Amino acid sequence: MSLKARIAAPEAPPSGREDGHLVAVYRAKLLEEIDLAEMSALAAAERRTRLERVLGHIISREGPVLSTAERAQLIRRVVDEALGLGVLEPLLEDASVTEIMVNGPDQVYVERHGRVELVPVRFASHEQLMQTIERIVSTVNRRVDESNPMVDARLPSGERVNVIIPPLALNGATLTIRRFPRAYTLPELIGMGTLDDQMVMLLAALVRAKFNVVVSGPTGAGKTTLLNALSGLIPEGERIITVEDAAELQLQQTHVIRLESRPPNVEGKGRITIRDLVRNSLRMRPDRIIVGEVRGGETLDMLQAMSTGHDGSLATVHANSAEDALMRLQTLASMSDVKVPFEALRDQINSAVDCIVQIARHADGSRRIGEVAILDSHGHADYRLATVCRFEAEPSGADRTVRGRFRYFPLPRRVAQRLYLADEPVPPAFGVAATDGRLATREVT
Repeated sequence: MSLKARIAAPEAPPSGREDGHLVAVYRAKLLEEIDLAEMSALAAAERRTRLERVLGHIISREGPVLSTAERAQLIRRVVDEALGLGVLEPLLEDASVTEIMVNGPDQVYVERHGRVELVPVRFASHEQLMQTIERIVSTVNRRVDESNPMVDARLPSGERVNVIIPPLALNGATLTIRRFPRAYTLPELIGMGTLDDQMVMLLAALVRAKFNVVVSGPTGAGKTTLLNALSGLIPEGERIITVEDAAELQLQQTHVIRLESRPPNVEGKGRITIRDLVRNSLRMRPDRIIVGEVRGGETLDMLQAMSTGHDGSLATVHANSAEDALMRLQTLASMSDVKVPFEALRDQINSAVDCIVQIARHADGSRRIGEVAILDSHGHADYRLATVCRFEAEPSGADRTVRGRFRYFPLPRRVAQRLYLADEPVPPAFGVAATDGRLATREVT
């Protein structure tokens, strides 16, 4: 049925397939009259405006009679298909959307403010979804097909993209787009309830005094956001090297070297891993090394860097608690091609890691630091953690909002001494333990 006929019979809503066909027809007509390559030098807004003007003339000349609203909708969809990612373009323009999850052509979810919701967006067909996926991966010189059914990449605009297609994905081609995270400042995170001013004072003192800090948390808890905010506490003038799988950190200091891993090319060659970059960074005279996320053998190189003169380094790791973070670091370090006994890895972690900041995402979508723990064990001893700050949640009300308060505990004396030597104050809410033996430490086995 033509669009004109559908206007005459509005009680019969258009199917996604018919609508998609109409968009494809006018996209082809638009590309017959204009060369996108010649317009690449124009600004994005000017390029879109010019395409909309040309398409408007085409529809007026040979298209059906449309209402103002339908004409505007058709023009937008055709231009979105010509310039961007089609039906996903409105979601990419929505600043509140942090993640887009496409589960086949008929199901699209987004994450807003920490909550996942189904949106009324559909692809006209599996073929249209695959065309969108191919357009995405082609921008980073990758391909996706049956011989290469999984792709993990970062778009030039910063979004992280994961694609997996049949036969591996049984629900149809699956596309996940993680938006480039906004760089929040610590005052903004205080306003959001992620932490409070006393905790900021402590973390600022630890970072400036060159404690090695590991930010731990589950997927989507805000580890990178918190790491980026903590990096802002590093004094200006230090040489900082960031190592990431997909560049997300947005440091504001002047002397920053950014390194990003590289996947293999279409021939399966040229891969540069996080471990390669961490090793290379040690030869670049860093004052600080920041690893966006450790997830494999590079953990051993990072631990060695932390314990051999590169104090003040920062990293993130996937774990559900501070205790789990220690065990995961040990497991990841054991994945190195250098065979190191598990006990020796424990000694390495005791020597390298000073503090673990555990962040969590709650059921209401809010994100908070759940615990700040000092690693209080040494040498061959079992891991022993001293909690210096903890979020204590209160029973949620009818609105399911998570509320609570932060509790503070005295700092170990050796930590206070190290802060004193670095001319950093101990925040008044914490104080110093009378003796280390009276600390509320817990062993991790």
